[in-house]
Amino acid sequence: MLKVGLTGGIGAGKSEVSRLFVGYGAVLIDADRIAREVVEPGTPGLTAVVEEFGDGVLTADGTLDRPKLGSIVFSDAGRLAALNAIVHPLVGARSAELERAAEPDSVVVHDVPLLTENGLAPLYDLVVVVDASPETQLDRLVRLRGMTESEARARMAAQATREQRRAVADLIIDNDGPLEDLEPQVRKVWSELTERAAAD
Repeated sequence: MLKVGLTGGIGAGKSEVSRLFVGYGAVLIDADRIAREVVEPGTPGLTAVVEEFGDGVLTADGTLDRPKLGSIVFSDAGRLAALNAIVHPLVGARSAELERAAEPDSVVVHDVPLLTENGLAPLYDLVVVVDASPETQLDRLVRLRGMTESEARARMAAQATREQRRAVADLIIDNDGPLEDLEPQVRKVWSELTERAAAD
């Protein structure tokens, strides 16, 4: 089994790369999706979040109000650290469980947005970084996700810098260009990953 950490700044196109990897046969473990699962209603994770942040972070139907929680934590490093202390161990445990269920010859891709920030690179056999310039990220967040420029800049500022991400990368996928330029690069990286998995 080859354990791959996949990361990239917000708006860099990591989700698209994940989708392509799955199409080639990767086992995907999506930390964001798991992070949502571990705070669904009725979970110990949601109980802990409400204990830490109060009932104000819940919607009327008892689910987590992500935008509300985001507005609290993305502008306050201490509150973000408190949230991460609740969610990250739960995500780590569930990720390990999913990894154990994968076939021995699998390429297991862990899609981890905050891999660099949380010093997780040593957990993987290699790290793939989806890279885009800050200008490209900003444009995508405003144009495609409907964020205001200040919201987008705050999200980007809460993450590692481009240089920090590139420093932990074993392989870099450049996603500054159009979508059609991305696929050939991802396919090339995939062939390298499958070769490494076969050699293990």
